[in-house]
Amino acid sequence: MGKAEFLSPKAISNRIKAKGLQKLRWYCQMCQKQCRDENGFKCHCMSESHQRQLLLASENPTKFMDHFSDEFKRDFLELLRRRFGTKRVHNNIVYNEYISHREHVHMNSTKWETLTDFTKWLGREGLCKVDETPKGWYIQYIDRDPETIRRQEELARKKKQEMDDEERSAKFIEEQVRRGRDGKETEETPVYTELKRESEEEKVVFNLGASACVAGPSKPSPALGPSALKAAAAPPSVKRKDPPSGSDSKSEKKKKSALEEIIEMEERKRKQTTRTDYWLQPNIVVKVVTKKLGERYHKKKAVVTEVRDRYGAVVKLIDSGDKLKLDQNHLETVIPAPGKRVLILNGPYRDTEALLEGIDEKNFSATLTLESGHLKGKRVDVAYEDFSKLA
Repeated sequence: MGKAEFLSPKAISNRIKAKGLQKLRWYCQMCQKQCRDENGFKCHCMSESHQRQLLLASENPTKFMDHFSDEFKRDFLELLRRRFGTKRVHNNIVYNEYISHREHVHMNSTKWETLTDFTKWLGREGLCKVDETPKGWYIQYIDRDPETIRRQEELARKKKQEMDDEERSAKFIEEQVRRGRDGKETEETPVYTELKRESEEEKVVFNLGASACVAGPSKPSPALGPSALKAAAAPPSVKRKDPPSGSDSKSEKKKKSALEEIIEMEERKRKQTTRTDYWLQPNIVVKVVTKKLGERYHKKKAVVTEVRDRYGAVVKLIDSGDKLKLDQNHLETVIPAPGKRVLILNGPYRDTEALLEGIDEKNFSATLTLESGHLKGKRVDVAYEDFSKLA
C-alpha cells in the first residue's frame, strides 16, 4: 500500500497519531524510532537498519550505554537547574516534565533500572541533596557554578560588613551612654545661696579680684592700684539665686530624648537594611493561589495558625475549616477594606500593627497608620505584598 497523499484524511490521521508521546515498549532507543503499535514495532525489529544498529551495539555495548546514561543525566540535571533551581522537589515531578519532551532519552537504555536508583546515584555523587520521605524521594540541586559561588560569597561578605557596622554603632552608643553616666556621677552639684543684706542702708559691693561677694558698708575699691590687671585677669564670681528645680529635670529629659533618638535611628537603619525574603506571620489572613490542590482550595481565604521554617505555614480555611501545610509561594496577602487592622510583614516597619486608611491602586500601595511601637500614630505608605489583614 502506497504512502497517503499530503493533507489527505489518512495523512492527517497519521500525523495526529504520531504527535505527542507514545508507549515506551514500542520505542527503539538505538534507532531512535517510535512505533505506534506492536505490529509496527515487530516490523521495525525485522528491518535491515535495526539489525545493523544491533551489530554495532554488540561490538561495544558499554560504550552505547554510557553514552545514553551521560545524555540522560545531563538533560535531567539541566531541567532541574533551570526549572526548579535549588528548591527541594519530588523526583517524580521532575521526571514527568523530562519525559514530556518527545525526543528524550529513555531510562531503559541507561545503566539505571528505576528512577529511585538514579536518585540515589545523584546523592552518592554529590550532584544533589536527596532525602526519602513517606511520600517518596525528594531532590535538591546543588549549584556549583563559579559565578553563583562568587555571587554567594559577595552576599556573605556584604552581610558580614553590615553586621560589623551595626556592631560598631552599638559599641559607640554604649560608650556614649557609659560616659554620660560616669560624668553624671562624678559631677559636683554647686551650692547656691541667696544674696541678702542685713540692713537696707548697706550697699552690695562686688570685688572682681575676690572669689566671693561681700555685703557691708561702701569702701574705696582697690582696683585702681597696681593690681588692677591681675584683678581683671581673675574670673569674676557672682552669686546667683537657686534656679527653679524644673530646669534640671528639663535638661535631663532633653539629654535622654537625644539618646533615645540615636537608638531609634540606629534601629530604623537596621530594619531598612535587613529586608528578608520570608514574610509569613501567625494570625494573618492569606489567600491560597496554587492550583495543584484543585478548585476546591483555589482562591480560598485562610488564617495562618503556625509558621514552620520561616517559608512554610499551617493554614486553616475560613469556609471549610480544613488545615493545609503550604509554602509561602502558594499564598498571597489579603488587603481588607479601609478602616480594618493589618500587620506589616516586611520592610522597616516589620511586625507592626497598623490601621488601613486608604489604597493607592496606581502605585500598588496603601496608606497605613501605625498603632504600635515608638512611631505610633505615624502615617506610612506600604506596598501590597508587605502587609496583610489581621485575623
